[in-house]
Amino acid sequence: MKKTFRHSPILLMEIAIFLVFIGFNSGCKKSSDTTTMSGPGTNEVWMQNTAFNPSSITVAVNTTITWTNKDGMAHTVTSNTGLFDSGTINGGGTYSHQFTTAGTFSYKCSFHSGMTGVVIVQ
Repeated sequence: MKKTFRHSPILLMEIAIFLVFIGFNSGCKKSSDTTTMSGPGTNEVWMQNTAFNPSSITVAVNTTITWTNKDGMAHTVTSNTGLFDSGTINGGGTYSHQFTTAGTFSYKCSFHSGMTGVVIVQ
């Protein structure tokens, strides 16, 4: 004799609710996780909302700055004096440059005239 197992509609509903609850909570982050909530890290500049963030950064000699494009459009990091030029950086891309001498180094995005920044090296 073969036994047939039948699921009650209530049990199936409880399982469905449980699975939905697990699915929604699996993508949540702890409040202590700041990877998506914080801004740029040390020696980092974000290209975000058609602006450099921060627009001015002060570092020591021999520091490498990394620019990260957080926008969905292309940007550049182009020195006003020709010292460095990233070329086109698409969304999600990065560019790094090491500053080996003291000074003030202004730069811009070649595509967006209002997008400017400065690195102060001490």
